[in-house]
Amino acid sequence: MKIKYLKQFLLTLALFVFLHFLSNAQTKQKAEGPFKPNKESLHQYKYPEWFRDAKFGFWAHWGPQAVPRHGDWYAREMYVEGSDDYKDHVARYGHPSKFGYKDIIPLWKAQRWDPDKLMVLYKKAGAKYFVSMGTHHDDFFLWNSKIHKWNAVNYGPHKDVVGIWQAAAKKEGLKFGVSEHLGASFTWFQPSHGADTTGPYKGVPYDGADPMYQDLYHAKADSNDHGWLSNNKEWQREWFFSIKELIDNYHPDLLYSDSQFPFGEYGVNMLSHFYNDNIKENGGNLEAVYTCKEPSDGTWVEDLERGVQDSISPFPWQTDTSIGDWFYRTGQKYKSATEVIQMLCDIVSKNGNLLINIVQTPEGDLEPDVLKIVNEIGMWTSKNGEGIYGSRPWKVYGEKPPVESVVKSDSFNEDKLKYSAQDIRFTAKGDTLFAYCLGTPTSDIKINSLGKDSKISGKKIASVTMLGSNAKINWKQEGSALVIRNNFKMPVEEVPVVGFKIEFK
Repeated sequence: MKIKYLKQFLLTLALFVFLHFLSNAQTKQKAEGPFKPNKESLHQYKYPEWFRDAKFGFWAHWGPQAVPRHGDWYAREMYVEGSDDYKDHVARYGHPSKFGYKDIIPLWKAQRWDPDKLMVLYKKAGAKYFVSMGTHHDDFFLWNSKIHKWNAVNYGPHKDVVGIWQAAAKKEGLKFGVSEHLGASFTWFQPSHGADTTGPYKGVPYDGADPMYQDLYHAKADSNDHGWLSNNKEWQREWFFSIKELIDNYHPDLLYSDSQFPFGEYGVNMLSHFYNDNIKENGGNLEAVYTCKEPSDGTWVEDLERGVQDSISPFPWQTDTSIGDWFYRTGQKYKSATEVIQMLCDIVSKNGNLLINIVQTPEGDLEPDVLKIVNEIGMWTSKNGEGIYGSRPWKVYGEKPPVESVVKSDSFNEDKLKYSAQDIRFTAKGDTLFAYCLGTPTSDIKINSLGKDSKISGKKIASVTMLGSNAKINWKQEGSALVIRNNFKMPVEEVPVVGFKIEFK
């Protein structure tokens, strides 16, 4: 082994040993605040009003994996022999034994990234909070880390991406969050330790097997360690100190984990530390939101990836989804502004928030069609947001066509959602009710829940007005339904979701 590589290897080994002893001594944090490092203490948590009021957040799920323009999971799939990403990688960059993901990272320059300009756009579009990628499963940190050299200050754009996003969000008055996908990294990245089974490079190890780069690709896992979250205790401690550094350096309002609640005692220590740190940063008030992909009994926010609930949840929750692929992919199909707004109304009616990734190019800007979609979203929220922001669920979330089957609560169910003019969603602010019709009506709108004889409401209606319009609305409260005559002009042609404000006598 060459001397310079030996020195690098010994430095990496020394850091690993240091972290091992440090973690053994310090993992169990001394609680400096009301939250103690145990699950019982976490039940003190109260959901902050800012999150319940915000309803809508934008996300930059962005990093080096955007460079090949092949979408999500490139850093893993480029090591899966025969996959599309593997074939593309070999054709463009060479075999992964010679040119690996470590060599993709420096190609991420972000040269057209203008965070201040984007944040102004996102605020105008209706976002009330913004989330930056902190680290994906690729073990590359977008913050200025002192414990992990593979970060965006040392490589790629040579910028503190998290810190710059945070400054832009604060400038626009938005709450700021960070997503961490690190917990799954240990097992997710294991294909990098493999080798081709056929062809001219048969048996030649990929670069992930090189001990010189173990700090990026991790150690090789045991044969029984293949779950989403590794059972490797050394890795769990490393995860803890990495996320603790993120919390301590940036004090985010929101922290997102791309997993179920992670790593037992390490997760509990992390979360209690996050809550206590937030209380300290906010003058004694708890304003923190932690989301993970596990049902909550009130101690955090449950997150559903690309999915929605089928009923009103007793606890605030969140859908995370993307306007397209998670990372930039050439030729991808994007959600329309209408699809985004339909989901937003549905989710908010059920006590949820929508966090949506706005896909950025590797260079850091937005494609023209994405810009158009974001602007259309903003046109709608500017006229119809009164019934969204600061609202709470009503007695029922809404009404559906009688023949439409219910899509059960789950992740990855958004493709099953089909909305029409017969889909009505309710929100409320005090005694004021808002009803959103999720499609272009071709006949009169009938809302059965608001009939004079309805067991749900039964109240007499005093007025019905259309959000974003001064036009007179012709309506009549009959025994079986509130009937709104279909003789009005839709206020925003690009997004055929119309909102009504209903006041009772």
